Amino acid sequence: MQRYILATVLCLLAAGAQAQGAGLGAELYAQNCATCHGVNHDGNGPMAPALLVQPSDLSTLQARNGNIFPTLRVVMRIDGRDPLISHGSDMPIYGDFFEGDDTPLKTHLGQPIFTSRPIVELVAYLQSVQQ
Repeated sequence: MQRYILATVLCLLAAGAQAQGAGLGAELYAQNCATCHGVNHDGNGPMAPALLVQPSDLSTLQARNGNIFPTLRVVMRIDGRDPLISHGSDMPIYGDFFEGDDTPLKTHLGQPIFTSRPIVELVAYLQSVQQ
């Protein structure tokens, strides 16, 4: 019985941590990404018509990548290690803006990536909005 109670408490704590992370990721998205990528993540934000390179539909990242969320590419695009440079790009590099403790994140193959806590939260949020 004690194991059941302990397992239940641990599951509730994990769920709470995930919900808190999704909340921070959603907040970061609303503050920094929705202007271009849209509140529905579809690439139709109010700034999209003014951009040289149209923003991606972020809700279909996984579907467009063989049903695997492209964690490494998303992290590197956000932090500037993989900048959009063809034909010019208005995509800001958020590496310095989202600074924080090095936090591990794993790709679908289990490969660790180190990035900042805010980027980890934003990636978790983007994973949660995949169609």
